[in-house]
Amino acid sequence: MKTEVIQINSQAPEKAKIEQAAGVIKKGGLVVIPTETVYGIAANMLNKKAIQRLCEVKKRPKDKPFTLHIGAKEEAEKYAVGILPFAYRLIDKFWPGPITMIFQAKENNRIGLRMPDHHVALAIIKEAGVPIVCPSANISGNLAPSTAQEVLYQLESLVDLVVDSGKTPLGMGSTIIDATQLPVKFLREGALAKEAIEQVENKKVILFVCTGNSCRSVMAQALLEKKLADANRKDVEVLSAGTMMMQGLGPTEATRELLEKEGIDVSKHRSQGINENMLKCSDLILIMEKAHEERILQLAPQVKNRLFLLKEFAKIDDTDLDIADPIGRPMEFYAQAYRLIKEAIERIVGII
Repeated sequence: MKTEVIQINSQAPEKAKIEQAAGVIKKGGLVVIPTETVYGIAANMLNKKAIQRLCEVKKRPKDKPFTLHIGAKEEAEKYAVGILPFAYRLIDKFWPGPITMIFQAKENNRIGLRMPDHHVALAIIKEAGVPIVCPSANISGNLAPSTAQEVLYQLESLVDLVVDSGKTPLGMGSTIIDATQLPVKFLREGALAKEAIEQVENKKVILFVCTGNSCRSVMAQALLEKKLADANRKDVEVLSAGTMMMQGLGPTEATRELLEKEGIDVSKHRSQGINENMLKCSDLILIMEKAHEERILQLAPQVKNRLFLLKEFAKIDDTDLDIADPIGRPMEFYAQAYRLIKEAIERIVGII
């Protein structure tokens, strides 16, 4: 069998050629495709004969699992469960890109996932519409190829199709980590620097949520940021947002006045609405009222165990754990909310 070679423009992939490559994969063929790291052999994970042949071509043990390559960040949740906040942050920052993450899979085992940063690879994956594994296009133990010519030197007549899109940009394999726990375990150091991953791993994200993100959550964010700055803490990122999805509003005048007394200027703050990704990426979510919980869990039910009422952290003997919305109320009402928030922040600093 002679291996067919087609050239596809890496910046503007030709649709007909993408469909051709995807079609071969769907039918159970082996297609070598470019990624930003090295060339890989794409195969339909659901086709047992294709996977068996892939193992034979690579001379790879059948019990050694292949990494699944996906075409969109959101697809991670189709295959993985219990994704931790830091892993969502890695996905958000580095996918598409040269990092492979090992997750807990739904079938009570583990699965490696990667989203390649290459127009041709992504186009083929999306067009195929089937789960695709894509190990490096080399015989196990040999160097991974960064050009189609290097692929053919090793795999001529062993694969059905080679997609030639020129030299791969990085020319080395992805970094592989175990993302099921902290601290991160590096299984293979590759194209993405270890230090870049550790920067994300070692930072906590705390999110304050109120209704409009113009008063209570603004106070909480500003007060905690000041406490962290005073303690020279750079390992925590503080965010705030609102359940009403309001965008671009400044803080209320009363909020600005109260914070100015602490030497804090929030005049540049602009409101934002919560979104699913923001919630998933947060290690701790602190809300002002029980009513906020429903909206948050509608967007991201998996964050339930990271969700608390802020007033729970204040030393107040009170069965009502809501910090009431001061919008439209007199200044003394704002001041009361502010005192509750400040007391809670004092305790939170000691915990985080």
